[in-house]
Amino acid sequence: MSQMITPDLVVLDADLGSTPADVIRTLSGKVAALGRAEAEGLFASALAREEKTPTGIPGGIAIPHAKTDAVTEPALAMARLGNPVPFGAKDGPADLIFLIAAPAGADQEHLKLLSKLARSLIKKDFTAALRAAASPEEIVALVEGALTDAPKAAPAASTADAGAPAAASAAPAAAAAPSSAAAQGPRRIVAVTACPTGIAHTYMSADSLAAAGKEMGVDVQVETQGSAGATPLPADVIANADAVIFAVDVDVRDKDRFAGLPYIQSPVKRGIDEPKEMIEEALAAAKDPNARRVRATGSSSSSDADTAGESVGAKLKRALLTGVSYMIPFVAGGGLLIALGFLLGGFDITKFADTIVVKNNLFSLPTEFGDHALGPLGAYLGAVLFKIGALSMSFLVPALAGYIAYALADRPGIAPGFVVGAVAGFMGAGFLGGIVGGLLAGYTASWLGQRPAPRWLRGLMPVVIIPLVASIVASGLMFVVLGGPIAWLTTALNNWLTGMSGAAAIVLGIVLGLMMCFDLGGPVNKVAYSFAAAGLSAGTADNHGPYLIMAAVMGAGMVPPLGMALATVLRPKLFTAAEHENGKAAWLLGASFISEGAIPFAAADPLRVIPASMLGGAVTGALSMAFAAGSRAPHGGVFVFFAFDNFLLWILSIAVGAVITGFTVVGLKGAAARKAEARQAQEAVAV
Repeated sequence: MSQMITPDLVVLDADLGSTPADVIRTLSGKVAALGRAEAEGLFASALAREEKTPTGIPGGIAIPHAKTDAVTEPALAMARLGNPVPFGAKDGPADLIFLIAAPAGADQEHLKLLSKLARSLIKKDFTAALRAAASPEEIVALVEGALTDAPKAAPAASTADAGAPAAASAAPAAAAAPSSAAAQGPRRIVAVTACPTGIAHTYMSADSLAAAGKEMGVDVQVETQGSAGATPLPADVIANADAVIFAVDVDVRDKDRFAGLPYIQSPVKRGIDEPKEMIEEALAAAKDPNARRVRATGSSSSSDADTAGESVGAKLKRALLTGVSYMIPFVAGGGLLIALGFLLGGFDITKFADTIVVKNNLFSLPTEFGDHALGPLGAYLGAVLFKIGALSMSFLVPALAGYIAYALADRPGIAPGFVVGAVAGFMGAGFLGGIVGGLLAGYTASWLGQRPAPRWLRGLMPVVIIPLVASIVASGLMFVVLGGPIAWLTTALNNWLTGMSGAAAIVLGIVLGLMMCFDLGGPVNKVAYSFAAAGLSAGTADNHGPYLIMAAVMGAGMVPPLGMALATVLRPKLFTAAEHENGKAAWLLGASFISEGAIPFAAADPLRVIPASMLGGAVTGALSMAFAAGSRAPHGGVFVFFAFDNFLLWILSIAVGAVITGFTVVGLKGAAARKAEARQAQEAVAV
């Protein structure tokens, strides 16, 4: 195993800028200079993690970190700043910065070492030694000592390592415990800590809670659910606990184990910043008969439905995006299979497919098929592929509704969600019916799950009672009340799309293009894409509207990476070496309809890249609609050319948009560079 940190990865007493982005960019460059990462990819991932939750912790320390494919070998880069930079800690700016870079597929040994370093950083003697070190070599020696020496367990508290049972215990010694402890009420707390990367905050939060518990005379045992694995707390420990703390930024694994316990929930970083306050809140919840309690769902994982402070809007948005994310594989696979069926069996295979797949086989090929089929074998294979694709697409609305309900009510919501989705499809309510039905099933199942039930009935609630009642309520309302009006609205929308032409189609293309390029794979992008992909099921030989929308969305989504790739060729001096490498990859990513190929550019310079991308995407969406380009495939870019109408005109619309984006971003960057040069010249004259 090579050294994670070397003197080349250490910067001492330097001024690296005034913002976290400045520091992270410099340290990312240090890691990339040793060939362990791609600088812009590491910078973008670490900065995105920083923007989600600041990584500053009390004591003048910050631990920006990322687990990403941009890293090829684990690395630690350290900076001791002459000019401290605010990283979001409550006690002020940070002067000790550790950038933790881990590959997406890092092995367990590396992850354990990275976790151990994170835990060492809350020890005052270790950070004092880092501040007193006179050379990079001394820093490396201190860090390697922290990585190789097993942490010494305090007699009254222990924090499990990532590979050991993942429990952090803070059981006070009997002699040290106050004599009145028994009279102070519940003093046994269990906790779970977890963050998106599971490298640093997960373990630091666990240690902070354990240490605070020791000081307060409270038995705190913590389960760390990190990247290096987790061993669940023993069942008897949970059974004897009075309350549970969830210091998490992600779902809690196997949350049902804590069913019935009063709980508090906060972001993982609060466990580092305010461990005593969290323990006090948990003790108060244990004494409060009206405190929130963990609900039994019958699921092996927990959704965010119990997240403290989540607004109705945020909950609704999360549920819709969850449903869309589970629906897309049905659409993508089904759409491509249908397109392949058309390629082999001709576009009139729809008239023959059912008969061919039932009456024929490879040894008895069909004799009746469309004029455009590639012979009897092509007709048979086309019919098979088309039918598989069509059946896959038939799950679109049930899957959408089922997983919207799942996001709201966990596993008990899946069955009523799928059932009401099937009812919506039967009623002709389509995509809109799936959304409404999924929300109805999910909220009904969630409400039922919160109702108190006798102990003898609790086991039946998630597997029988809740799915049964929620199915009756949601599907009954869809049949009796909602299905007809939603079906009418869906039909009206399809008729509008079918008759759409001229200026109306172009305006829709502009709107969809702007949405696709606004956040490059984010929520707005997904709304536009899901609208187009879900609509494919309504496309027919007589209704090309959904195909036009799909082509416009796909084309606009290809513009940002292609435009950035072109920009690196137009004005190479405006881009870093890492951006040139990203530009080379962006050609293929853009051609494949992977908008995320532009993210490294957008992360580094969002105020110029995003507007330029939106401008090009809007033009492409408008031209695609104007050219009546249509796509029967929901993904694949230029590689699904066989699924397109007016393919060459569609390519032209993408080329125009990419050129506009490329020249716009070059112009904006060039103007900024000229302003910077003029400012430097003025400063030089003033000096």
